[in-house]
Amino acid sequence: MEYTIQTAVTGEFDDVVDTTIAALKDEGFGVLCDIDIQATLKEKLGEEFRQYRILGACNPPLAYEGLTEEIELGALLPCNVIVYENDDGDIVVSAVDPEQLVGIADNDALDSIATEVNERFERVLASVADEFEPASEV
Repeated sequence: MEYTIQTAVTGEFDDVVDTTIAALKDEGFGVLCDIDIQATLKEKLGEEFRQYRILGACNPPLAYEGLTEEIELGALLPCNVIVYENDDGDIVVSAVDPEQLVGIADNDALDSIATEVNERFERVLASVADEFEPASEV
């Protein structure tokens, strides 16, 4: 089952992260948390890992709307967007597919919210893709 939507580009990792955060902001999302997996695994385990960041993105009006329909939705928030370097050295930006995510709640009232978030994430990915050269493959 596919549970993310993504794009892959060539560019400097930090530049792609910054562009992703800016594109999220343009779509009304704040980044509530920014987890540097590479640094965390090095610090906690002494292990080397590829560049990998998890951005916890939240759009407050849409989150509020979703939580008023389904109070347990908070267990699925914030929506994660990941940026990582793949084996080919390309940078992948991948967002959780909100339609798949809220589908587990089995609440039809969330469908329109999930569609709205999905459309915004698609625009975020398109914005990132417009700023960088495309990768050979995703």
